[in-house]
Amino acid sequence: MSLQAQVMTEMKAAMKAKDTLALEALRAIKSALLLAGTEKGAAGELSEADEIKLVQKLVKQRKDSATIFQEQGRADLAEPELAQAAIIEKFLPEQLTAEEIEKVVVQTIDAVGAEGMKDMGKVMGIVSKELAGQADGKTISTIVKEKLSS
Repeated sequence: MSLQAQVMTEMKAAMKAKDTLALEALRAIKSALLLAGTEKGAAGELSEADEIKLVQKLVKQRKDSATIFQEQGRADLAEPELAQAAIIEKFLPEQLTAEEIEKVVVQTIDAVGAEGMKDMGKVMGIVSKELAGQADGKTISTIVKEKLSS
């Protein structure tokens, strides 16, 4: 089942349950998919990798907004953003733990022969491609920095 079909099914369920928060998050996914599919140069159908990137972007936007709201002491605005992020995350592949990411990073460092921070870009490129959709870039970056600086 395509992502768009899954979102539509979930939207129908949210409408029946009168779950406005879930409905808002699902409409955001649907909107982003439609926009991406109709962009200039787009083939109309998004690949699975493009869909994952799009959903990751939506989750990151919600989490960033929540962080800003919390810094400003607006928990009333941060909570719905985090709830929407949790709903949108359901459409992402299973996320890896820090230990699993660390194993991949160590294997990549050994395979590439990276010896310091100067090789971070090389390691990040390989690990990011390998773990696309399974881990966010910030976590990968933190682990790569930690491993290369030690």
